[in-house]
Amino acid sequence: MTKKTKKADRYKYGTSQLFNFAKESYLERTSRPIYAIFFLLPFIIFYEVGTILINTDVLSRTQVRVVAFVWLQNFLEHIGFSSKAAWAIPPLAVVVTLVAMQLASQKDWYFVFSDIWPMAVECILLAVPLIVLSLFLSSPPMAGVMGAGESRGNGQFLLADIVTGIGAGIYEELVFRLILICVLMFLFEDLLGFDRRSSVVISVCISAAMFSAHHHIDFFTGRVNQRDLFNWVKFGFRTLAGIYFAVLFAIRGFGITAGTHAFYDIIATVINAFFFPPTGN
Repeated sequence: MTKKTKKADRYKYGTSQLFNFAKESYLERTSRPIYAIFFLLPFIIFYEVGTILINTDVLSRTQVRVVAFVWLQNFLEHIGFSSKAAWAIPPLAVVVTLVAMQLASQKDWYFVFSDIWPMAVECILLAVPLIVLSLFLSSPPMAGVMGAGESRGNGQFLLADIVTGIGAGIYEELVFRLILICVLMFLFEDLLGFDRRSSVVISVCISAAMFSAHHHIDFFTGRVNQRDLFNWVKFGFRTLAGIYFAVLFAIRGFGITAGTHAFYDIIATVINAFFFPPTGN
């Protein structure tokens, strides 16, 4: 094998900009975009069906529609799509984006279904450090779910918060990691001429800060989220979480990152519901 061929093969099977895992290993396979599609598809379906079936009063009180998902909907409606199309296109956008990434990566397309359970376990384990940090900083732990406090002692609100957590895992990672970091990298590295390391650091920090801030304020309307008022502990934790997800995205790809985010929100919501008493809701 020539040196040129070896170099091409290294880029073909490299899972990210940071690490190259051994070809055909579990880490290499599950970092492929095609794996993200199969792994996240049940989450996407659960979120879409859940938002349709859950009682509308519960939806309005828990804000089960993920902000990042609503942004995508509003943008699509603004450019002329109907409300039904705007609802259906975001999940399709996730799949299409991942298919495009798979094509660009030139990696193998085959999928091993037995890898699904190890991926789920990996996501749960990767969520544990964030759970521990969140418990250390506050009680109950901070979930990405806007109305998480309402789920304590109420099965309907618990289900709504779980649905929201799953949606947040997918669509917040799509917006703040997959899209925003790529846009920022293009801005700093290609347009402004920063070196690659500086571009990565700046892009990750900005995306993490914006990810944290969007929980407290709507960027498009400027309205403050009354259910999740700003404080430095929450903002700092979510900024650190954004950096954690960005590093995870660079190492393990979109599927594991979105899964970890979703499982973090699910675990935090369940802890809130079963281990902390209601606070007067």
